Amino acid sequence: MKLRILGIALAAVMLLAVCATAKDTRKDKTLKIVYVEWDCAIVSSNLAKAVLEDRLGYKVELLPVTVPILWTSMATGDSDATVTAWLPNTHKDMVKKYKDKLEILGKITGGARLGLVVPDYVPLKSVEELKTNADKFQNRIIGIDAGAVYMGLTEKLLKDYGIDNMELIDGSDAIMTSSLAEAIRKKQWIVVTGWSPHWMFGRWNLHYLDDPKAILGTEEAIYSVARKGLKKDHPDAHAFLSRFSYTGADQLQQLMAKNQEKGADPLKNARQFIKDHPEQVEAWLQK
Repeated sequence: MKLRILGIALAAVMLLAVCATAKDTRKDKTLKIVYVEWDCAIVSSNLAKAVLEDRLGYKVELLPVTVPILWTSMATGDSDATVTAWLPNTHKDMVKKYKDKLEILGKITGGARLGLVVPDYVPLKSVEELKTNADKFQNRIIGIDAGAVYMGLTEKLLKDYGIDNMELIDGSDAIMTSSLAEAIRKKQWIVVTGWSPHWMFGRWNLHYLDDPKAILGTEEAIYSVARKGLKKDHPDAHAFLSRFSYTGADQLQQLMAKNQEKGADPLKNARQFIKDHPEQVEAWLQK
């Protein structure tokens, strides 16, 4: 009887161990990718999710966050990676702050930049002309998320150029583009915090205002960044994210434009991209 009880107990322990192992395995195939709700970040995050889930067997949770949380969550290990880091300028302070806890994996695309943008029918060429024409813009610049590094840089731009009669309005990518669309429809003057790649340059005739002091930086690239330890925990995911890239900024911008079509689903568009570009995807998955 004692032996029978001992056998049952051992079987129960083994069953619990198997269940725990299965649970750990499921957990081990889960990743958290953080992003800010910018159109370029939505595209790349969904494409990374599609590849990781469909080709590598992961369960990927996409988490929209603010810029500060994006970086702190990776540094603390609460998230695994992002595919929307702008370097060497925009996010340099965050990378410097958390450099010992993060790993820069690979360049997704070059040809990225920030800048104040106006419709082509606005004849201004430089940010230096904003102050004397502020009333034509209703004394405001339409911005994005209040916590975005870009907003801080734009505030610095206003100060350094002495533009004290214009207000930077907090908003979001969606609010900025909808404001732009409405102004263009009415052919009103408007200036927004823009960036490339972005689908809006394919939809409307726009141009950047020159920034002689380069307050908003020069040409940048977009990178994948991960928490330290991702390579050890998920070597296949780490390898993929290190190789994940576009053929150029235009390819990213084209996919962004597809997401603006009526009824578009970013994840479905990402999966269609995988079908349409098999050789490119295979290159990301090389071992």
